[in-house]
Amino acid sequence: MSTKLEVDKIDFAFQPIVNIYTGKTFAVETLLRNNESLGFNTILSMFDSYFKQKKIVDIDLVLFHKALKKFKFIEVENLKLFYNLDNRIINDKVFNIEKYNDIVRTLSMRASTIYMEVTKQDTISDQSLSNFLIPTFRENDFNISIDNFGSQTTDLSLIYIAQVDYVKIDRYFIHDIKSNPKKRIFCSTIVNLAHTMNKKVIALGIETVDEYYVCKELKFDYIQGYLVSEPTTDINKIEKRYTHIKDLAKSDKRGLYNNLIDKAYIDKVEPLNINTTLHDLFVYFKKNRYNTFVPIIDNNKKILGAIYEVDIKGISYSQYGLSLAQNSSYKSKLRTFIEPVIQIDITWGIDKALELFSMQSDSKGIFVTKHDKYYGFINLNNLLSLSYKRNLEIAENKNPLTKLPGNNQLEKFIDNIFESQMDSQIIYFDFNDFKPFNDQYGFRQGDRAILMFAEILQKRISKDGFIAHIGGDDFVAIFVKKDYIEIFNLIKSIQDEFKNDAISLYNEEDIKNKYMLGKDRFGTTRKFKLLSVSCAIIQLITTSTLDGFNSKLGDIKKASKLNDHPLGATIIV
Repeated sequence: MSTKLEVDKIDFAFQPIVNIYTGKTFAVETLLRNNESLGFNTILSMFDSYFKQKKIVDIDLVLFHKALKKFKFIEVENLKLFYNLDNRIINDKVFNIEKYNDIVRTLSMRASTIYMEVTKQDTISDQSLSNFLIPTFRENDFNISIDNFGSQTTDLSLIYIAQVDYVKIDRYFIHDIKSNPKKRIFCSTIVNLAHTMNKKVIALGIETVDEYYVCKELKFDYIQGYLVSEPTTDINKIEKRYTHIKDLAKSDKRGLYNNLIDKAYIDKVEPLNINTTLHDLFVYFKKNRYNTFVPIIDNNKKILGAIYEVDIKGISYSQYGLSLAQNSSYKSKLRTFIEPVIQIDITWGIDKALELFSMQSDSKGIFVTKHDKYYGFINLNNLLSLSYKRNLEIAENKNPLTKLPGNNQLEKFIDNIFESQMDSQIIYFDFNDFKPFNDQYGFRQGDRAILMFAEILQKRISKDGFIAHIGGDDFVAIFVKKDYIEIFNLIKSIQDEFKNDAISLYNEEDIKNKYMLGKDRFGTTRKFKLLSVSCAIIQLITTSTLDGFNSKLGDIKKASKLNDHPLGATIIV
């Protein structure tokens, strides 16, 4: 039986990959279906069998053709295809890249539409992938993606050595990411590394809203998973945009206090399309005399890099340069002169922009994108201005001891909450009996107590809420659209943790007695309990007003001092 007849019963399902901010469908991944009809329980066992029969290239070519043929009829503009590639094809003597090119040409498609997904098999060396397979596909205009990053111990070398375009973080690291700080640290590190190298990152297997919010906060570029859509064999069910994802991004107000890039600092430098001629490039620099570079974009307005005038002076200023560029026989392409650039998305904020720029300080600036499309350029002077402005904001708005946001940022955040009419919880923390402790043990030990509590807040609340230190021993935490019971239990556990940890600040006698002797405000010596913190949880609903909040705040804080657990109250009007 021929390979083609063997796979006639196999079908392909497609799962969308969407922009994490807009929900716009960027690509679909192909997923094999009906492999059981050939007697295989799993996809891997099927490919293992064909590999042993030395037919793995034959089967892959048939599947590749079948996948592209079905993909071609999905009615989504500029859609990309992520195709899972079994890397063992490079061990097959009949492997020939032209066979893949022939399929693409036969279907009147472009190789640049296709992303070959690489997942390293144990039998394939990194050198084989990075030195042969990946370059072979890239040289023929195919794009490359690393699939299931983290499932192999050598994936880092592939990012570093190979020219991959996208990195997919394995579902293992996404599952339970909200409550697992180690996974958040891992993903944050990989996202930052990839962005530094101008790679985009996709979160695999997103299933819950909590997973979405954490991935959005960590600056993932795209998401894929059941939260967006399950895989479907019906191409008519692939949507151009998944509006529930866009609504999630729009309703996520936890980033209200993030430092965004002021658009006034972004120059709209006109780009050139990759398909323009060398002659057009010369004309561009003659018309734009003050431009030392030109951004180069593809047909989808994605930035590919930049061409610097200094690099083409040798041709453009020669006696016959312009004539040569107009001559159709002169085959120089723009790609020859394109240099890689630092890119950031406008949603990443100033801190991320400055961080990436600091890693490549020889750069002339940073190129800005918005939802994958070229947006503009921040030059060196504007970056320095942004850095200066940011440092001033940090100095003005952060508490000098804990480095947490201070009163200015807190007031802005609370104003935004009332303006947006968001259901929220505002938690006020106030130390109990802090003054006698500070008087007895000294300001240095008092500062240690404050820092200890600040670290607990940062550890326990992390990225789920806004934390502010508004002076002395007063702290505030704010949660937006969170379950009250969940917040109550979290705050109670923070109280307990601080009470237990603060014992270490006392001498042995006070620890043994479970109290300390000190003077009250009237100068009378008496017993004081060991340090603890009182908590007032103020529940805001859509009808709550700022005036109502301000008028009740003092009473609620005072009442919380009488309880050893959080005191909750709801502001109705």
